[in-house]
Amino acid sequence: MRLYHSPTSPYVRKCMVVLHETGLLSQVALIATAGTPVDPGSMPLEQNPLGKIPALERDDGPALYDSRVICRYLDARAGAGLYPAAPRLWDSLTLEATADGILDAALLMVYESRIRPEARRHEPWVEGQWTKIDRALDAVESRWIDHLAGPLDIAQIALGCALGYVDFRHDARNWRDNRPRLAAWEATFAARPSMQATRPPEG
Repeated sequence: MRLYHSPTSPYVRKCMVVLHETGLLSQVALIATAGTPVDPGSMPLEQNPLGKIPALERDDGPALYDSRVICRYLDARAGAGLYPAAPRLWDSLTLEATADGILDAALLMVYESRIRPEARRHEPWVEGQWTKIDRALDAVESRWIDHLAGPLDIAQIALGCALGYVDFRHDARNWRDNRPRLAAWEATFAARPSMQATRPPEG
């Protein structure tokens, strides 16, 4: 298998953590890619017409994308059980979607400052994205802590990667304020070997 990859992409990191946790890492070649919505650069356009990463090439079918599809495929291939049986499955998938929504908003904030010309940046729009993140983290603190204390599943991986990206790109926002239980969980989860091995490079 071939995974189109960037070490700073939080969506790629989700897949990499799953590869580590499932023992499939040695079965995947990493193909370095780079690009943005306005300049696709070396993004895998043939494999994913949306021009996004991650994308996973297989020998037995078309390339898979996005991270949610790839992670589920890898879990099924390994029989790792990261997607529990219902009814817990619905909580896992909802929390995964919440984590991915946090990533979506955090990435849009980065794009606003890095891609849009300064004269055209709209600060209220940036703050609106952070408000989404704020609400989502409050919901996790109040509603999902018991789930996070359970067996390892895709929701925990997705949330760990989302919080890591918020730290990576928006550390000054200090998401840990008034969320002691989530902060304590994140500190423990971030110490897992799979999370340590996939930390984005500094800078």
